[in-house]
Amino acid sequence: MAISFGVHIGPQNISIDDLRRLWTFADNNGFTWISVWDHFYEAPPVDGNATHFEAVALMSAIACETKNVEIGNYVFCMNYRNPAVLLKSLITVDHLSGGRCAIGLGAGWHTMEHAAYGFEFRPPKQRLDMLEEGTRVIKMLLAQDRTTFDGEYFHMNNAAMNPKPVRQPMPIWIGGQGEKRTLRIAARHADGWNVPYIGAETFKHKSEVLDHWCEREGRDPATIKRSINLHFNMAATNAASGAVRAAVKELYGEDTPERAGGRLLGGPSEVVEQIGAFTNVGVTALNIAFRPPVDFDALQAFVEDVMPKFAT
Repeated sequence: MAISFGVHIGPQNISIDDLRRLWTFADNNGFTWISVWDHFYEAPPVDGNATHFEAVALMSAIACETKNVEIGNYVFCMNYRNPAVLLKSLITVDHLSGGRCAIGLGAGWHTMEHAAYGFEFRPPKQRLDMLEEGTRVIKMLLAQDRTTFDGEYFHMNNAAMNPKPVRQPMPIWIGGQGEKRTLRIAARHADGWNVPYIGAETFKHKSEVLDHWCEREGRDPATIKRSINLHFNMAATNAASGAVRAAVKELYGEDTPERAGGRLLGGPSEVVEQIGAFTNVGVTALNIAFRPPVDFDALQAFVEDVMPKFAT
């Protein structure tokens, strides 16, 4: 089954030169997507001392230095930026890229950076209310010449959003896996849904929940694209599979089965089998996710030995 591949970067503990090398490689080697995440501190949290770059600025650089990949973020925390200001930035990225920018939105979770930078970390219900309200604002600003909105968290007063994006419509992705609210918000508002670091069977279940909410909302489930991020822990050769497995075990300990299922782990032949399990449950877009250092030899092997197995 055909599947498209993307690259998802955690821009921490890495130089700008290596980030540039990674997005240039993705753009020139058949990947269709590249994204960064929206954090100010390292994830998972440690002590806040890791070097870490900001998302919108990186997306602007990617827009100017690539020609092929779609550029996104999985996902912007709605609590960090006024939705109109965020949209203004992303439309600018869209014009810089010639219409290759997508909008990724989520509720946020990183308590350490909230506390450090003075953002109130609200309870889950309020963060999800804020996500849905901000998404509504963004959709109105994209669709209308002027927007007036008086919500609980956001207020617009005859707001204009010019220019409009190059790409019409500019796609909106909702990220997360919460079954009661997040997936329902996706069913109501999203062009695409992204989920990180879960196994194939769990993805199948979450996708079925999304289908359920689409039915409740009167939405055709086929109109929502579905993608997954998986940690990239592939060895460059099948012979090196044991070494990379041992390194992952040393780094993460005895991973839970769920977390382990959210990895591409082992040699290229093992990774082909793992990806096959995801295609069998409906994944059509898979993003390999990096926490540096980046193994560029393994990445080259992924392009040569894995991606062709899933070509159209």
